[in-house]
Amino acid sequence: MIFASQIKRMGTLVTVLFVFVTVPVAQADIYMFIDSQGVLHFTNTPTSSQYKLYIKERPKPAAATIKYDEIIQEASDKFDLSFFLIKAIIKVESNFDSRAVSKKGALGLMQIMPQNLQAFNIREPYDPKDNIMGGSRYFKSLIERYSGKLPLALAAYNAGPTIVDKYRNIPPIKETEDYVQKVMKYFYLYKKS
Repeated sequence: MIFASQIKRMGTLVTVLFVFVTVPVAQADIYMFIDSQGVLHFTNTPTSSQYKLYIKERPKPAAATIKYDEIIQEASDKFDLSFFLIKAIIKVESNFDSRAVSKKGALGLMQIMPQNLQAFNIREPYDPKDNIMGGSRYFKSLIERYSGKLPLALAAYNAGPTIVDKYRNIPPIKETEDYVQKVMKYFYLYKKS
């Protein structure tokens, strides 16, 4: 026999489930646990091991990753660089945020340092086309400098060519090592999709 309190609890659970499943902007994992009183607890920041994963974060809409595809394709054609490589660099550098500013002051989608804007022929660092074209022009020069060795060009894009020249390899800097791995990961993911 089902008691009224159980029906009420089940109705509440269905309502909660409906809200969590139908909200299209959910961007965080949801954890749940049921306490000794049978009360359901939900959070996106579990405070104990009692919480179990309930709803996995939904990926961001694809629109964020295709928004600049036309410009990326133009840069790819102009500088003879892989479309997927430019896209991977942008993903790792700014996560497709054209207004991004790093802790070190790098600007825009491809995170160009202010002192390099003129050298890369960038007039407006927050303009997606200006930034992607300038960043791609610079990256092409690094590919040529390192005879097509992609990991070295990526390391130089992150840490600067002077330090890559000093080590004649990816420098032993964790940030740069991680950067090269991340870009390569996204490069292959984008190529597969």
